[in-house]
Amino acid sequence: MRTSSHTDSARAAQVAATRALANARWRVAALLTLLMVGVYFGFILLVAYRPALLGELVGNGLSLGIVLGALVIGAAWLLTLLYVQWANRVYDPALAALRAMPGADRAARESTGGAA
Repeated sequence: MRTSSHTDSARAAQVAATRALANARWRVAALLTLLMVGVYFGFILLVAYRPALLGELVGNGLSLGIVLGALVIGAAWLLTLLYVQWANRVYDPALAALRAMPGADRAARESTGGAA
């Protein structure tokens, strides 16, 4: 009976760790998505409500709108890079550790309601 209780508590710990990791990934993805949406819609709102500002020249033949548009693209690359670095440094090692635990497949199925 003791083995069953130990197995159940180990499985519960695996399920909890899997859910915590999934929640962490969701939070990071949501934060980065909100940042990108803010950058993008900030630029779109400038285009809609302050087009004259975006038409101002900041250099010889270079408008502020072109510079800000390039920064929007750069922000997308930067946020993608941040996610990849986080995933490589935090998520992937934690996921590998969870998968290495005995009974990890069953814990993953239980934590996702059978969808794994």
